Order: sequence, then C-alpha cells, then structure tokens
Amino acid sequence: MDDGTRIDKWLWSVRLYKTRSLATTACRAGKVRIGDHAVKPSHEIKPGVLIKISVPPIVKTIKVVNLTDKRLSAKGVPEYLEDLTPESEYQKLKHTGDMNFGFRPRGLGRPTKRERRELSLLKKYLDQ
Repeated sequence: MDDGTRIDKWLWSVRLYKTRSLATTACRAGKVRIGDHAVKPSHEIKPGVLIKISVPPIVKTIKVVNLTDKRLSAKGVPEYLEDLTPESEYQKLKHTGDMNFGFRPRGLGRPTKRERRELSLLKKYLDQ
C-alpha cells in the first residue's frame, strides 16, 4: 500500500465512523479536514498526515501512523492512528454532559405544558 488509501475507507477501518457511508458523508459535509482544507472521500492519505474531524462540540486531531483498508478490531486500532486531541477538547465534551438539565427520570412520563415552558425559559437563559 505504498500509493495511499482513500480517507473514507481509512476512517471506517480504524473505527472513527461506524459505517463507510457515514465517513463518506462526513467528508462531503466538510467535517474532515487536512490542514485547513476539507477533503473529499476519495482523497488519498499517507502515513504522517494530520486529520481534523469535527464531531460537535469537539474537534478531534488524529495522526495517521499506518494505512489499512480492512476493518480493524478495537485492540488493533492504536497501531494505525495516534490521537493528538488536546485534553481541553475532551473537557468540552464532559461539560456538555453535565448541562443536561432536561433529564427526566424513567417512568415520569412527558413533561406538562408548564414544565416545557419552564425548561425553554431555562434554556434561553443559559444560552445567553
């Protein structure tokens, strides 16, 4: 594999996306970037390339270590990529989970009209 591998195939094979079509869609939507340029699904990658993947609310930075076009087991993935995402990005992800104020315990049913209004007011207040 000296000539490179398609980026959508590589993203799928190293388990960054569940299906290859999801990886292709992400590339077409501009969520996969090399440098400052969005890449097409057919873009050829080589080892040593830095890829930025936007997975709101974070941006993952991945370095290509080896190439493959076959789906890997979860244990084999670290041989093919290096995660260079700063810890601050993962902290953003943690904080968004803490802000889940709309959580309702199982069995309480749907919120009433009054409760929905209160939740929407709270969301507006927190988004400011």
